[in-house]
Amino acid sequence: MGVRPNARMLYVFCEANSCRRDMAARQAVQSNELLRRAYKYIARNTTLPSRVRHMAQLELNAFPSKSRPAVVKERCIETGRGRGIFTEFGLCRPFDLA
Repeated sequence: MGVRPNARMLYVFCEANSCRRDMAARQAVQSNELLRRAYKYIARNTTLPSRVRHMAQLELNAFPSKSRPAVVKERCIETGRGRGIFTEFGLCRPFDLA
């Protein structure tokens, strides 16, 4: 997956609420990842009975919405900006110099 793993080490300089929200979302994704993948596999496995697949889908729907990996967005580790991120470094482009 394209999510940086260690949420606590990310935001050294940033104290914005966007950084705190992103850190909480990363921790929620990390804590529920194994169960979510297992339920997703069961729900999409067509060889299983439809009742089992349906129950797995209901369990998947019961997860909190913040535990979805799509909620996590790459942010600048210095400023917390969510656009123009160089993923190799985790920093945004220097938009104030343009």
